[in-house]
Amino acid sequence: MAVALTTVATTTRSILLRDTEQRVTRLLAQETGEFANFVKRGQDPETGGPFTTARRLLRVFLERQYSDPDEELLGVVGEDSVIRQRRDLPTQLPLYRDKPALRSITGDSERSGTLHRPEGEIRWAKVDVKPGGDRSERGTFVVAFHADREQARVGEVFRVLLAISGVALLLTCVIGWGVAGRILAPVRLVRTTAAQLTEQDLTRRIPVHGHDDVSALAETFNSMLDRLERAFAAQRQFVDDAGHELRTPITIVRGHLELMDQSASGVREREETVRVVTDELDRMSRIVEDLLMLAKVERPDFVTPEPVELAELTADVFVKVRALDTGDSPGEGPRPWELDQVAEGTVSLDPQRVTQAMVQLAQNAVQHTPPRTAVRIGSRRSAAGEVELYVADNGPGVREEDAERVFERFRRGSARRGARGSGAGLGLAIVRAIAEGHPGGRVDLRRTTDDGGATFVLVLPAAEPPSVAEPGDET
Repeated sequence: MAVALTTVATTTRSILLRDTEQRVTRLLAQETGEFANFVKRGQDPETGGPFTTARRLLRVFLERQYSDPDEELLGVVGEDSVIRQRRDLPTQLPLYRDKPALRSITGDSERSGTLHRPEGEIRWAKVDVKPGGDRSERGTFVVAFHADREQARVGEVFRVLLAISGVALLLTCVIGWGVAGRILAPVRLVRTTAAQLTEQDLTRRIPVHGHDDVSALAETFNSMLDRLERAFAAQRQFVDDAGHELRTPITIVRGHLELMDQSASGVREREETVRVVTDELDRMSRIVEDLLMLAKVERPDFVTPEPVELAELTADVFVKVRALDTGDSPGEGPRPWELDQVAEGTVSLDPQRVTQAMVQLAQNAVQHTPPRTAVRIGSRRSAAGEVELYVADNGPGVREEDAERVFERFRRGSARRGARGSGAGLGLAIVRAIAEGHPGGRVDLRRTTDDGGATFVLVLPAAEPPSVAEPGDET
C-alpha cells in the first residue's frame, strides 16, 4: 500500500507539472502570436499610420496588454533600454532588473527557451522587431514567465498528497493489524495448542467460533487431535492389556518349568508339564493374535467393503460354524445348528471381516451354552432399512449389568453364562471393532425370548454397491 500511495502521489505530481508546462507553452505562444499580428496590422494611434519606431511599437503594445501575475512582458530597445508594464511582480528579482539574464535572452539565437537562475526558473519567448526599415533602431519583445510559484504549488500538492497517504497508510496498518490479529487468533491458538501437546496430554482442543476457513482449520485440527488421542489410547491400552493378560500364562509356564523333575522317574510329570506349558503357550498365541487384530482397528484398510450377495454370505457362514461343535465329547451328541432367516439382495461390506465376526459369535455361543443347545444363524433386513446378521441361542443369556461390559477387552460375563472355554475376553471386542469398522455399523445384544437366551446382532448399513455400466449402456 505504501508503494501504491507513493506511486499515486508521484504520478499526480508529474501530471500537474506537465499541465503547468503545457499551459506556459500555450501562454508564450499566444503572447508572441499576438505581438507578431500587432506588428503586421497595428497602427500608431497618434498618426493613424504604421509604426515607424520599435520603441513606439513596443510601448503601445505593452500598454494594451493585461498579463498574468507570474508573466512579465518587456520591450528591449538597443542593449539596455527596457520598456515594461508598471506593476509589481511576485518575484524577488524581476527580469527587467536582471540585466545579464535579459542580455542572454535577447542575444540568444533561439526564439524560446528556459533560463535557470538562483531566484527561480524563467520560461521565455521573444520576437525581434525592426519597423519602418529604420536600421538605427532594433527592438525585441520578450515574454518571461516565472515558473517558481507554479512549481511551488505543485510541490505543495505533492506534499499534501504524501501527508494524506502517510495518514491513510498509518490508519490502514492499525486497522489491518487489529483485523488480521482477530482473524489469525485461531491460527495462533492452533500453534500454542500444538506446542502444549505432549504424549501424556492430548485432551486440549481449540474452541471453534463461526463458519469461515479459519474455523474449518480449527475443526480439522481438533479432528486430528481426536484421532491422535484415540491412537495413543489404543496403544497404551494394547500395552496394558498385553502386559496384564500375558503375565499370568508366563508365570504359569515359568513355575512349571522350574518345578519339572529332570530325573528318569519324572517322565509322567514332564509330560504333564509339557502339556500345561503347551496349552498356556497356545493361549498366549491366541491372545497376541487377538491383540494384534484389535491394534489394526484404527488403520484405514481394516475394513474393505465390496459388493456381496447377502444370501450367499449367510449360507457360507452357516457352513463354517457347523464345524465348531460336533459333539465329540463323551456323552454329548451333535449340536443342532439351524439356518434361520436368509435375506436377499446385494450389499456393500467386508465379507471376510463379517464372516470372522459371525464365527466368533458362534464360538461364543458354543462356549456359553449347554451341549445340544440349538444355535441359529440368519440374516434379515430391519424396518429401518439396515442389514442384520445374527447368532441366536436359547442358553442362560447375559445379565443386564453385563450387557455392555462383555464387549470390552478382557471383560467376561458373570458365571450365569456358564463358560466352558478359556478365552481371554477379546472375542466380543473384536466383533464390535469389525461392526463399527463399517460406517454406521454396530453390534447389539438382545434377548432371544422372554425367558432368556442371547441374540448377538451385527447391524450394518444397507448401502447398495455402486452400479457399473455395461458396455453399450446409455448414460
